[in-house]
Amino acid sequence: MTTLFHSAFRDARRRFLRASAGATLSAGGIALVSGIGAKAAFASDKADAGLTDIQILNSAVAAEHEAVAAYQLGADSGLLSAAVARTALAFQSHHQAHMAALAGALRKLGAEPVEAKKSYDFPVEKLRKERDVLEFAAGLERGAVSAYAGAIPRFDDRQLSLAAASILADEAMHWAVLRTALGLDPVPGAFFS
Repeated sequence: MTTLFHSAFRDARRRFLRASAGATLSAGGIALVSGIGAKAAFASDKADAGLTDIQILNSAVAAEHEAVAAYQLGADSGLLSAAVARTALAFQSHHQAHMAALAGALRKLGAEPVEAKKSYDFPVEKLRKERDVLEFAAGLERGAVSAYAGAIPRFDDRQLSLAAASILADEAMHWAVLRTALGLDPVPGAFFS
């Protein structure tokens, strides 16, 4: 697939579990920011092994903030047909609901959720037509699927694993819809890789 797609996938899975509690994600968005070297799925990354539920949740909140901002960028781009813009705003509302649920879980644990950044380093200059925006969003959603899949076994609280699994299912549906809109097989394999 495109470079946009692959960098979104790598960046989302790296930042999702690496951001520490109370910290915001590193520069750039979930999609399309830095990350030249590919890594194996973060579930095997030993550097992330000691993260707490609060750190994982706060990383997820930060990622959801970025997703909300990314969908707003797409909706405001003027590049989307009316139907695609409606879908982008619907997906954005899902990310807002994810963020609210994750923030609620953090507060129950006695922690404050991270705030949204004032701006994100999205590749606006690469978004020239509707397909570019769809690829951008598909990369974001693929990265989210990977990130939540890696988070599920890491939570100490199994209820948080269940919540992450529910969010993962929604992210996977977003990815399938966006792949369909791009004219791609919505489910490219029996297993996610």
